[in-house]
Amino acid sequence: MKVGIYGQFYHQDAGKYIQELLDELDRAQIDVIIEENFLDIINHHETIKKEYNHFSTFEELDDSYDLFFSIGGDGTILKTIYYVRHHNIPIVGINTGRLGFLATIQKEEIKESISHILSGDYSISKRSVLQINSEQEPATINDFNFALNEIAVSRRNTTSMITVETWLNDNYLNAYWADGLIVSTPTGSTGYSLSCGGPVIMPDTQNFVLTPIAPHNLNARPLIIKDDTKIKLKVSTREDTFLVSMDSRIATLQKNSVLTVQKAPFQIHLVELNGSSFPKTLRKKLLWGQDKRN
Repeated sequence: MKVGIYGQFYHQDAGKYIQELLDELDRAQIDVIIEENFLDIINHHETIKKEYNHFSTFEELDDSYDLFFSIGGDGTILKTIYYVRHHNIPIVGINTGRLGFLATIQKEEIKESISHILSGDYSISKRSVLQINSEQEPATINDFNFALNEIAVSRRNTTSMITVETWLNDNYLNAYWADGLIVSTPTGSTGYSLSCGGPVIMPDTQNFVLTPIAPHNLNARPLIIKDDTKIKLKVSTREDTFLVSMDSRIATLQKNSVLTVQKAPFQIHLVELNGSSFPKTLRKKLLWGQDKRN
């Protein structure tokens, strides 16, 4: 078996948990390849017991990887897809950060969880991905124009609203007068969209949601659409530019640019231990339905 490991930061006391993970994988004689920058961070903070091979770009990964470990929080998983992309490598999220909504394996449970995973005692949750294109400025969005959580257009550092004209499958919907507009996947429905009043969507539903950010239209509300819908956006603003965010990546585009957002041609596979579920995560992480009467 061959696995990749990626992380961004070195959280407090993370060293012993990283070493525990490496020890468990080494005990099972797993071939471990660590992302180059993360390996440098590990070596800077701790002396690990053996030398590991590394990778540094998406091109160095292929279908020979059986699993891909993301060590950190949900933000780390969002950046992990930059490497995994369309390879369908299952991602194992180990939470050494704070909330850990996507990274569901707690650092204190590494040994037990790895034992279950290596025994095949898990399921795969397939998550839809968004893709964005701009005919006017394709280079600005960069070579990876995908997002697992959401794609959002928003105003720059100004008090002026933007206007987002919106079409669904070439049928005009409306113009949002707002600070911005979020197009969210079911995975992202518990993130930025939720904080702006959007609904929680079960991960296996075939939907996206449009959620305006601080809309000036009093009758503009979040809208759930089918995930095979092609969404066209035209952004107008008093400024010369506006922002487009793709999860944690941000690009600056010229006003009046026309953007197309639609379902990507691949999915992201997240490992879920047997016994875990999305409703259970809602209750545990978001205190969903918490009531003393329950």
